[in-house]
Amino acid sequence: MTQQGALADPPDDRTALQDGLRLTAVALTNAEIPFALVGGYASWARGAPEPSHDADFAVTEKDVQRAKEAIASAGLVVEQPAENWLFKAFHHGQLVDVLFRMVGEPVTEELLARADVLEVLAVRMPVLAATDIVSAKMRVLGEHACDFGRLLAIVRALREQIDWDVIRHDVRDHPYAKAFLYLADELGITDAQRAADVDVEPGRAAAPTGSDSD
Repeated sequence: MTQQGALADPPDDRTALQDGLRLTAVALTNAEIPFALVGGYASWARGAPEPSHDADFAVTEKDVQRAKEAIASAGLVVEQPAENWLFKAFHHGQLVDVLFRMVGEPVTEELLARADVLEVLAVRMPVLAATDIVSAKMRVLGEHACDFGRLLAIVRALREQIDWDVIRHDVRDHPYAKAFLYLADELGITDAQRAADVDVEPGRAAAPTGSDSD
């Protein structure tokens, strides 16, 4: 039995993670730092299954130091790992990643400007555009990280929000992403229009067939 007035027990992991997400979003908003919710929770905010391992935000590199200070002031424990593309913040042991590079490319003001302000866990915040979410997730597919099952659940949920022409352009040099796109095409998830007797290069829609014959 705890004595009256003693500190309450720490929240469960899911609650702690969601609280960390909210605290981070509010801290960045109050500090007037441009940002966006990205990754699994951005997908969830747009209708995909809820993730469980961490929350992810994106800021530009020039705002990293201010973001660290704002998030630390909100009570999270901020750490700089060896990786030179993000920093980490912890709330009751649950992880919030703040990225300033995504898929090896700098987070830009243009990327953040494409985000939509949505209500997430009762807090209004910018959420990365669905096309940008899926593009990033597809381009990180590789030999050591190739979970098509989880990604299929996301693209099924977001399919109507995705600009598939942009996706095809973005993944044109990524063989694992093209393989996933071919599967999504075959499953009827994308906007690809296929003729049953036409061979199509993976990741590309079949060319429209004419109705007239010579």
